Amino acid sequence: MFTEQDNQLIEKEFEVLRLASLKRCANQGEYETVLKAFDFAKAAHHGVSRRSGDPYIRHPISVAQIVVQEIGLGYKSIVAALVHDVVEDTEYTIEDIERLFGAKVASLVDGLTKIKSAIDSKTSGQAENFKRILLTLNDDVRVILIKLADRLHNMRTLDFMPDHKKSKVISETMYIFIPLAHRLGLYSIKSELENIWLFHTLPSQYEFIQSRIAQTVEERGCAMDSFIEPIAESLRQAGFKFSITKRTKSPYSIWRKMETKGIPFEQIYDLYAVRIIFDAKPEQVERIQCWHIYSLITELYLSKTDRIRDWVSTPKINGYEALHCTVMGPQGNWVEIQIRSTRMNELAERGVAAHWSYKEAGTPSEKDMDRWLNMVREVLENPDSNALEFLDRFHSDLLSSEIYVFTPKGESKSLTKGSTALDLAYAIHSEIGNKAIAAKANFKLVALSYELRNGDQVEIITAESQKPQREWLDFVKTPKAKGFIMDALKSEIKDHLKRGHTMLDEKIKEFGIKPQARVYRKLTVAYGLTNRQELFSKIGAGLIDLSDLGKMLKKNSSNKIVRYWNLQFSKITGSEKNNSESFYTDDEEIAEKDEPFDDNDAIPPTTKSRIDKKKDYLLKEDPLEKTLSYQVARCCKPIPGDKVIGFISDNEEVIVHKNSCPEAIHLAASYGERIVNAKWSKHTVLSFLARISMRGIDRIGILNDLTQYITLVLSVNIRKIFIETHDGIFEGFIDLYVHSTEDLDKLIKQMMLVKGVESVNRTEIKED
Repeated sequence: MFTEQDNQLIEKEFEVLRLASLKRCANQGEYETVLKAFDFAKAAHHGVSRRSGDPYIRHPISVAQIVVQEIGLGYKSIVAALVHDVVEDTEYTIEDIERLFGAKVASLVDGLTKIKSAIDSKTSGQAENFKRILLTLNDDVRVILIKLADRLHNMRTLDFMPDHKKSKVISETMYIFIPLAHRLGLYSIKSELENIWLFHTLPSQYEFIQSRIAQTVEERGCAMDSFIEPIAESLRQAGFKFSITKRTKSPYSIWRKMETKGIPFEQIYDLYAVRIIFDAKPEQVERIQCWHIYSLITELYLSKTDRIRDWVSTPKINGYEALHCTVMGPQGNWVEIQIRSTRMNELAERGVAAHWSYKEAGTPSEKDMDRWLNMVREVLENPDSNALEFLDRFHSDLLSSEIYVFTPKGESKSLTKGSTALDLAYAIHSEIGNKAIAAKANFKLVALSYELRNGDQVEIITAESQKPQREWLDFVKTPKAKGFIMDALKSEIKDHLKRGHTMLDEKIKEFGIKPQARVYRKLTVAYGLTNRQELFSKIGAGLIDLSDLGKMLKKNSSNKIVRYWNLQFSKITGSEKNNSESFYTDDEEIAEKDEPFDDNDAIPPTTKSRIDKKKDYLLKEDPLEKTLSYQVARCCKPIPGDKVIGFISDNEEVIVHKNSCPEAIHLAASYGERIVNAKWSKHTVLSFLARISMRGIDRIGILNDLTQYITLVLSVNIRKIFIETHDGIFEGFIDLYVHSTEDLDKLIKQMMLVKGVESVNRTEIKED
């Protein structure tokens, strides 16, 4: 039972929601429906607590607050948020919800219930579950918006979740929900989710960046006020009603820039940004007023013209409108300024949800969002859509930026950045795509594979005799184009599949190996493909030459069954078995088992695992045998001390990734049931490969000093070194072996003491 203090807290939090809901309710009836929903949800969840010990009803109240205050949806969405867990967690049904609150609220709750069931389902792959989630876009995009609010609150209370579930939720959030928030224009929610992800994934980096941001604000805050004041005065004199705010980059965006560019915090020069929000004058076009403000700013400060971003003339596909410019501040630092009208700011803060407030028929933002949602629906409705392939494509599309091109008649077409002339042909009409033979870009003849650029004017040239070519799949980018091509090639692909399957089986048998699911999966990975259907198809079409099959079978030697095959190869060829990439030394007999044919997953779900996923999996070494009880992922090469996550392979081996590794995020989002919590033990015998990048002032003997210092003074083994010099500056990297991140941090600090060295940072190792 709840205490009186619990009840007071519930009433206090609902009071905040009640006041916020008043602004979104059009009449007394809608307002009373919100009150009724609260009473209903409170009674349904009576006596139930969350893992934190809080009354469960606080969760739906918090979700509803996000829905109304941070997304800006109306009363039906508020009601749906309040009762969204009732059907899943109590004996009430969707029919009860419809009877009490109407068909639309019931439809929203039904969509949310299906999403929760799909995420928690263990009967199919995670990718298939996400596909089910996104099918709700067919019904009402508000279902996804409410689900984002639900995910945001769950992320805010992540500390109370068990570790084995925490990794799954964090990775799902990074792989699907954060890009989805970005595409739907919910930038504040996206930013908060990213920061929570960083806090839980890399806590030390998060704390470091936060402390440096606070220090910078203290040091430069007054200077920014001095920078803003002349702009404010100029706008006042021009008769604008406005507000100006200053902000810093988020910890996640700073970390991301440091990672991708390999630079320290001190080299983040665009730490500050200024936002101007003005009340548009009704007698003038908003776009013109934005450029007027820009001209006033550039009378005061020098503009970096190559950094102008004009999203007022051509809004982003998610509806975002603003004019961005970068100017030189008085202290010699670049400052980004964002210029928005009040309407533009509402769209920017609330994204697609704001379309219910600004429902002007035919506005560019609304048409672009509808076009994107229609594209998603088309892909989802394709019965041949492979779930895992769909998830990857959808993820890529969420993250992609867009370009605008024009038809010969001047009609604007929005496409994903990187799209080709053939993508445009299919965007216009499927038959134009199917019969396309070439294109004219800016009146110049180009191939169908020509990558479109923003502002291109493009004419598609067709011929009645033309038909889709399999090679087109290699360069089209949009799911729509790929779908049409695949449909047209279906019969041809079936022939290729059958022929390729037969050819591969015959070739495999020549090595004395039994063709089976595991062999196909390893070859799929070795050839860099998505699934075995693609493998068979490309073999049958003659696009994969099986003369190197033996090499490919050896290449992927990350588990026991493949090492068994390597042993057979060595007997056949007389060659020595090279197992340098494997940390396992046992040669136990492997029983070959046929597995069911499953094309949905490149890595199928495991059966009942002997590894307890609820307990920490200790990454330890045996100092006598010098063997590891796990395998280090080659994509990110974690070392002891890195925050890591483990995945159970189909042979009961644990593959360890950095938990910030993009591949790990992908795996955790697609195969959440395979996650184990991995923890490092003390490593004193085994060494791990790491890379440090260096930059400094060149001088005679610098390379000799660096290598001698590393090997003689620090006693560290060097595997590879690359240094180049230009204009008196040297830069390069050294790959070396260390026991842990602690050793590496000490080495970096010592390296900074070498004369001439300006910066030393750990960077990712890229495979040659």
